[in-house]
Amino acid sequence: MSDADDRSPYVESPIIMTTVRVIAPFVFTLGLFVMFHGADSSGGGFQGGVIVATVVIMLGIAFGIDVTREWIGDTALGALAVLGVAAFLAAGLGALVFGGRFLEFGVYPIGHATTYGIEFVELGIGVTVAGVVSGLFFAIEAAADGGTQ
Repeated sequence: MSDADDRSPYVESPIIMTTVRVIAPFVFTLGLFVMFHGADSSGGGFQGGVIVATVVIMLGIAFGIDVTREWIGDTALGALAVLGVAAFLAAGLGALVFGGRFLEFGVYPIGHATTYGIEFVELGIGVTVAGVVSGLFFAIEAAADGGTQ
């Protein structure tokens, strides 16, 4: 085995690590903004969820994929996906409870129910997408490593 075979593709770089530490909170905030702003203009849950997932990818690139996977945990990623789907279903089925149709937010007995309902659905979609995309990132890396997790 040569030295090239022993080396990991991960290279610890103080520049990359510092940059990710500074930029990650802003990218995360942008992802949340895009999720919630989707009710009124361009954007939405899918786009915002992918932006939030890029924070996980940046952390994996900067600090190591295995370390990031251990920090976040596979259970948390699965829980995010399930929680997002549950939020979407709760918003839709809740309208049925109040005598409306699935996702008919106008029947909720609160002011601006449609706006809040759409934002809740956008959040649910965003959380689901962030969990799934992050999980796919870890799955692809594990497959490239020969299936170890």
